[in-house]
Amino acid sequence: MKRVFGAKKDKEPPPSIEDASSRITKRGDNVEEKIKKLDAELARYKEQIKKTRPGPAQEAVKARAMRVLKQKRMYEGQRDMLYNQTFNLDQVAFAAEGIKDAQQTMSALKSANNELKGMMKTVKIEDVDNLQDEMLDLMDVSNEIQESLGRSYNVPDDIDEDELLGELDALEADMGFETEGDGVPAYLQPDKEPDVEAELNLPSAPAGRANVQAEDELGLPAVPRASLRG
Repeated sequence: MKRVFGAKKDKEPPPSIEDASSRITKRGDNVEEKIKKLDAELARYKEQIKKTRPGPAQEAVKARAMRVLKQKRMYEGQRDMLYNQTFNLDQVAFAAEGIKDAQQTMSALKSANNELKGMMKTVKIEDVDNLQDEMLDLMDVSNEIQESLGRSYNVPDDIDEDELLGELDALEADMGFETEGDGVPAYLQPDKEPDVEAELNLPSAPAGRANVQAEDELGLPAVPRASLRG
């Protein structure tokens, strides 16, 4: 049967957008090279037309230039068509990449959404509110405990403030009587040294000629001169 009808050939996979765009771009580049060669040839014909006199020779050069110009217009049309195809393929490729990005974004969002739902099952707003209320109650109890521990045991609660103010005024008055000298209280002034000679009642030294030793011009004790005998 295979010999009669032949074996079924496997279909080749269709070319990708990148392959098609690359192939068409290469063809457009080849056409562009042909157009450049025709431009160079037209430039030579233009110079020949300028140098030749009007007549059969000039007309022949114009005819060749016209033929080259027609070829150039044909290649330019092919080039523009190929470049338009390349542009269309680029647009399709851009749209395909955008769809792929959108698919990946949707997949990531779905995964994050499922994960978020699983996390929200373990956290309830009622539990959060109850936890906050318990924390407030604990803080109030803690403040009460601190106030109770900071209470003073030596100060009675029934002290009259007016009575305390009166005692303070009396204390200031007593301190004013004890103030001496430059306004310094007596109990803050230094003690005076006792007069030892007055307490011992020692007699004063007898008045006599003071034994003063002479000094020379250098401040040294003067040497006594020997008496001269006659």
